[in-house]
Amino acid sequence: MNEPDFWNDQESARKTTIDLSQLKNKLDKIMRINTIYDDIETYFMMIEEDDESSEMIKETGDYLVKITPEIEKLEVELLLNGKFDRNNAILSIHPGAGGTESQDWAEMLLRMYSRWCEKNGFKYDIVDYISGDEAGIKTASLEISGEFAYGYLKSEIGIHRLVRISPFNAQGKRQTSFASVYAYAEIMDDIEVEVNPKDLKIDTYRASGAGGQHVNTTDSAVRITHLPTNIVVSCQNQRSQVQNREKAMFILKSRLYEYYEAERQKERDAEEVSKTDIGWGNQIRSYVFHPYQMVKDHRTNFEIGNTEKVMDGELNDFMNAYLKFKAERE
Repeated sequence: MNEPDFWNDQESARKTTIDLSQLKNKLDKIMRINTIYDDIETYFMMIEEDDESSEMIKETGDYLVKITPEIEKLEVELLLNGKFDRNNAILSIHPGAGGTESQDWAEMLLRMYSRWCEKNGFKYDIVDYISGDEAGIKTASLEISGEFAYGYLKSEIGIHRLVRISPFNAQGKRQTSFASVYAYAEIMDDIEVEVNPKDLKIDTYRASGAGGQHVNTTDSAVRITHLPTNIVVSCQNQRSQVQNREKAMFILKSRLYEYYEAERQKERDAEEVSKTDIGWGNQIRSYVFHPYQMVKDHRTNFEIGNTEKVMDGELNDFMNAYLKFKAERE
């Protein structure tokens, strides 16, 4: 970075600074692990030298209780060793069949993941948002930035099921709704993905929902359909049609790379979700608001009784349980 021509190639410089930041972060964690190890070793030496005094044992126990959450966090990060786990992520949410009820559920999930980002230091940007006819959303996509964003969010890929007393049912009946969540790793530009312009169908439309002053004033939103794979991406949060088109192409390349990787390697775990119906029997997680309160992950059997806490973005326990489950299974 001290070379005089380092910043001449802006893209290369950007990637180098990202690599440097990640390496520094990894080194800081290694040094922190060594510090924790030394502290624990010192505590036990002091216990032995002090003839196992109750005061020193209590101090050691207090330290171990205090440090355990940090150790568990470091342990989970060791499991984030996939090829693109460190990358930013693109998260898409789609309601299942059921009209307003499912669309409202999809918007609740959008808020849940937004709160998760805020609580865990991830930046997010709503790149696509289409409001429901009466309430909720028809679709939404988030670009989530931060180290290990994709590594954590890949645990959320699948069908999410809600059971509650419907606010849209005048008879107050219990209602079951479904929504799908997809996560894609944001692929850096040095990964080559060939896209034939003849394979693209590009539509422009007037943006709606979340956005700045430019929303609903011009046909600046862009939707790109990749005809051979039928992959559709949209972007509406940029200030011009050109910017939205560039962002949509960037997202499309990320999705196509993942698609072709899956084709080559036959690793269908995440991709199979996109082929299933958004309905009964396919859910990865259930959120029950009535007749009792519980959120349960059907892959790991991990569950929490505080639904309000989960809907406010407290998802780390579910993500950690999935990462451990996946590592054990593999």
